[in-house]
Formats: sequence, C-alpha cells, structure tokens
Amino acid sequence: MIDQKRPKTRSALVSGAGAPGGIGIAIAKTLKELGAEVFITSTTERIHDRASEIGVTGLVADLTSESDCARVIEAVGTLDILVNNAGMASVNSPLGADEASDLTNVTSEAWQRGMQRNVDTAFNLTKAALPLLRKSKSGRIIMVSSVTGGLMAMADQPVYAAAKAAMIGLMRSIALDEAKYGVTCNAVLPGWIETDTQGAHEKLQGLKTPLGRSGKPEEIAGLVGWLASTSSGYMTGQALVVDGGNSIREERA
Repeated sequence: MIDQKRPKTRSALVSGAGAPGGIGIAIAKTLKELGAEVFITSTTERIHDRASEIGVTGLVADLTSESDCARVIEAVGTLDILVNNAGMASVNSPLGADEASDLTNVTSEAWQRGMQRNVDTAFNLTKAALPLLRKSKSGRIIMVSSVTGGLMAMADQPVYAAAKAAMIGLMRSIALDEAKYGVTCNAVLPGWIETDTQGAHEKLQGLKTPLGRSGKPEEIAGLVGWLASTSSGYMTGQALVVDGGNSIREERA
C-alpha cells in the first residue's frame, strides 16, 4: 500500500487524466487502489466524468496558467504525490498540424505551443506543488515523458521530441535540488502504448517490438504506483523505459 509506512492517507494529483482510455486515468485508478486520495485534472469538463467513474476528485484547469495551477494546489490542500502526465504529440490535432513536420516547416508558434503543452504544464504545476511536497517529507514527483526525445526520435516530430527530452532534464534538476527535503523525482518513458488515441501506424509499430504488442496504460501505471510508494524512497533522478524492448533492438526488419 502507498501509505503502508505512514499513519495518514497519502494524497496524489495526476494531470492529463481526461481521456477514458489514457495513461492518466490508468495511473489515477492504480493510485486509488493503492490507498491514495486522488485528484485528477484536465482542461475540459470531461474530467468530472472520469472522476465519477473511479471515485476520485476532478478539477478543470489550464496548466499552462500559473494561476490555474495555484488554484488546483489550493484545492488539493495537502499533497504527497504529483504525477505530471499532461501533454501529448500533435499528430492527430489540426490545430497542431504544423508541429508534425521537419524543422524547416515548424513555426515559432507551433514550437511554443508544443513546449507549453508538455513542458510548461509540468513546470507550472510542480513549482506550485513543491511547498506541499516538501511538507510531506517523502514527496514523490513522477514525470510521464516518452522514449521519443528521451531516448529515440520519430520523423517529423522535433517539437514533441524536444519537449519530452526537456521534461527529463527538468526531472533531474528537481531530483537534485529537492533531495534535501526528502522529495524524489523520476520519469517514466513509455513506448508504443494502446490508448484510446493510438493510431493505426502506432499500433503497427507496437506489433514490431520484441514483445510483439503495444503496452497497456495499466503497465505504465504499475510502475508509477511503485515510484509513488514509500518503497521507492532511494530512487531519484532516473528515467525508466517501458517500451516492450523496442529501444534495445539493434537489428530491425
């Protein structure tokens, strides 16, 4: 149990949990099952649907806004676990179509949009949450990054790759600075994951991994659950890959 070594219930905040079949909601379910009081955020009212489905508290917030992040942290009240899951690629979004291109065709607006969605959200929310996490004495911060940027790259995704790599750099800096407060910070780097937004090309790539399939959101959530626990207290500053062995294969068909 998350609270097995502490007399009080651990509290957790998971960002980007609005999609019904996404990684965020899977993480929220896992943390709740492990005994945490869970809060989840998304930019739209659909977060209340997800919250009612699993019995947690939903908060609507634009995490690119510092004031919205402050409001979320105030609503949570006390905090032991922060999971920065908000952010995604722009491949399926017409508004972000100019992000999915080689660098010569990426506009400065597209670059800023991608950084805001992936890096600024993590920066703003973590900064707002740190006073509460320090009070916890065993605070946990988990960044959901990606093998894209963190370890490998995809064609025509310079914005996404740069943003996800930046999350790992931010994670390591936080891990170093917050260690004296008993706060750990680690990152999880998913590979091809079978979410409700996974496209046909992504599904095909999952079939080509050594394990022959895409991962499940619950398999990411399981690792996050351990990183959020008191048992993980001596691990910090690490980027952990969950990709079915895809990144270790040197020979590819």
